[in-house]
This record gives sequence, C-alpha cells and structure tokens, in this order.
Amino acid sequence: MLRNCITDIPGLRVGHASDLRIASGVTAILFDAPVVASVDVRGGGPGTRETDLLDPERTVERIDALVLSGGSAFGLDAAAGVTAWLAEAGRGFPVGGMRVPIVPGAILFDLLNGGDKAWGRYPPYRELGFAAAAAAAESFELGSVGAGTGARTGRLKGGIGSASALVAGTGFRVGALVAVNAFGNATIGDGPHFWAAPFEAGNEFGGLGSPARVPDDALAFPARALPGAATTLAVVATDAALTKAQCRRLAVAAQDGLARALVPAHTPLDGDLVFAVATGAVPLAEPVADLARLGDAAARVLARAVARGVFSAASLPGQAVGAPLSWTGLPPAWGDVFRGQGTNRFERGYY
Repeated sequence: MLRNCITDIPGLRVGHASDLRIASGVTAILFDAPVVASVDVRGGGPGTRETDLLDPERTVERIDALVLSGGSAFGLDAAAGVTAWLAEAGRGFPVGGMRVPIVPGAILFDLLNGGDKAWGRYPPYRELGFAAAAAAAESFELGSVGAGTGARTGRLKGGIGSASALVAGTGFRVGALVAVNAFGNATIGDGPHFWAAPFEAGNEFGGLGSPARVPDDALAFPARALPGAATTLAVVATDAALTKAQCRRLAVAAQDGLARALVPAHTPLDGDLVFAVATGAVPLAEPVADLARLGDAAARVLARAVARGVFSAASLPGQAVGAPLSWTGLPPAWGDVFRGQGTNRFERGYY
C-alpha cells in the first residue's frame, strides 16, 4: 500500500515521540538494513551530529538511522537515545567484537515557542529519541508531532510533512520527510495558497492551486529576525543504488525543493539541511541521466512535503496562540485560519 510518504521506499520506518509540556519532540528514521547516505547543508546556523562521516571520502559507507529533533543544541541528545535502542537490537558498524550504531542527526530551534523548557539538569531528548525509535513504523503521523511538535514558519505553525513519487522514465521511487521550522513562509501572502502549489499531487494539501496573482507583500522579507532560530530539516530517500558521492548530489538537488516551497529559504538565520539516503535495491541504468532525474524528482517531492507539513499542523492543546510576528509562543496553524477553504477538509491523521 502506498502512503504518499517516505516509507513508500521499502526498508524505511519512521517514529515520533512528542512532549506537549515542553512543546517539542523527536523524529527517528530507521532503516531495516544500513543505507548509503550523505548530506548537504545550506543554512547559516546548522546544528548536527556525525555529519562529517557522511562526506564521500569518509570510511563508514552506511548508516543505521537518522534523527531529527527539536530543542536546539539540547536536542542533540536525541541521537544517543536512538543509538541505545539500536544497540539493544544488535545493530551497528562492526568494530572488533563490538557493534556501533551509526546515527547522524540534526536539530531545529523551538526554545521560544511557549513550552516549559525548565527541564532541570538533563533535557528529555535522550529518552524521547529512544521512544521515537521504538515507535518506528511504516505508518506515521504528519503535522505537529515529533520534531515538528513545536515548529513554526514565518506566519503559520510548522510541522512534519512527507511525500513520495515514482521517478518518470525510470523504475525508481523517491520520498521525502521534512520538519518545517522555517524563517520564511510556506504560504503566499496572507492567503491559504502554498508556494509549492504547482507541484501538488492530487489534493494532498488542499487542492487550492495558485492565487490569480502574487501580492507584492508576499515577497517582502520577514520583519522578525533572530539568528539561528529557524531550521528546516529534510530527508530524501530512494530505492536506487547510489554511492555516497551520488547521494551528496541528490541532497544538493533536493535543496531546490526548499527554495520552491519556502520564501525566503537558506538564509543566514536558518540551519537548513537535507540528508539523502539510498537503499540500493534498483541499479542505475544510465548513471548521469538517472541521477539527474532523481534529483529533479526529489526537489519536487520535498516541496510537496513542506506544504503537507504546514497543511497538517495543528495548534498545541492548552497553548495560547501567539502573534505571527512574535518569537514568543506559536502562530496559528493553517487549519485554524483556513479550514474549509481546501477541496479536502483539514484533518491531521496517519499516512
């Protein structure tokens, strides 16, 4: 069964763990077998763990999981929880008689979203990481869950989005998962339309299409500015057989999806990055042409995933909805403002 999610790539599972009290959470992407992976970082304020080993010249070729977390630098602990879960399962890179799980990760900033961050000496992200790994499955929720629990965009609540597609002219499939916590906006001006509308498949984020015209203020640079306080984290995956260098090129190409779905994107105020992973099930017939097709498809799928993340987001229970231009609290969710304007009624659910 296809879900229009990253888990349409066989061998991938996704799990979330959320803490509504702190308005934050963790998303873990687990692989049934180790996968080839790389990363491309475009934002000016990234926060990462073990991304150096994803360079093509590094020794380790494959990874066991990826972790996306809220909590800014505190959230880097989440990867330790996923690592612990994998170690208990006997997974990891063999070193002598030991196995060391390889778990790169990245974090987004959600410290000023109104949640209670007075967690004491140790933040809860290690345990949230373990719980996210334990919950990993082919079906998972979109919207205000996991790493997207306390996420925001310029005007609206952010969240977890995902999408997938067959790559035209090939036998490959590509999927994307994204935690949208962007400095820029996913929607055009004050209206409900998404920048990613030209790439929408069916009515996956409301079926509204594009507005008759783009208002001048839709392209205005956002008034608020807090360096390092916004990041969109993405994973693109394919069943193609790629090398680490080819995965790196796939991640580079997929970054265009963020630029198509968020305005502005890749600013010095964001920590935007894209991981790319390949399970290796389907060999390339024409290495250069097939990689180009994969990159083009990945960019479009990632743009759709961004819009789905914002479309599926919901305001957190018991939290006052702050003004969109404030860094305190969260802006309203798309569904709070525009419910009923799409061809599908807004509904957060499983995919």
